[in-house]
Amino acid sequence: KAVPAGEGGMAALIGVDLDLAREICAEAAILRAEGQPDVRETIEVANDNGGGQIVVSGRIGAVERAVAAAKARGVKRAVMLPVSAPFHCTLMAPAADAMGEALERAEIAPPVVPVIANVSAAKVTDPQAIRDLLVRQVTGTVRWRESVEAMAAMGVDSFVELGAGKVLSGLVRRIVPDAAARSVGTPADIEAFLATL
Repeated sequence: KAVPAGEGGMAALIGVDLDLAREICAEAAILRAEGQPDVRETIEVANDNGGGQIVVSGRIGAVERAVAAAKARGVKRAVMLPVSAPFHCTLMAPAADAMGEALERAEIAPPVVPVIANVSAAKVTDPQAIRDLLVRQVTGTVRWRESVEAMAAMGVDSFVELGAGKVLSGLVRRIVPDAAARSVGTPADIEAFLATL
């Protein structure tokens, strides 16, 4: 509901670093039409996934221009993502507001182990700070690379991805090659994993 269907989008840029992705966003944000003043459209870095993978998010036209600009610069791969909204960008502010209201009613206890907030890449234990960071991540950049690096610096050497897919565990292996990373996506996988503890 934050952004009407078809008005926002996301794209993955493969083979870029954060600085180049930001340059591409700055270029793609400007809509030029002959005889018309330039129009600035929202496009932002949504995810720094590490391993040369950056996801951008914003107005559909700006995201399409970013894909074209990335290809023109010789980026390894630039592809639109099949998503329903431009997640992790400022266009999602109405959703962030709704989430903030819902989280104010939720009971959040101090975690047993520190939580690494993906929007700050820092550990957090205070329940109110957790609420605030959960709201911020709706519109803020997911700092996955930095979050994994922070966990590795804290001594974490084993990562478990819960749920369908293996994308995150694959990204962890790119960021921290010596780390053990595995995906457990089915109830049977979870049972087998728990038996190893």
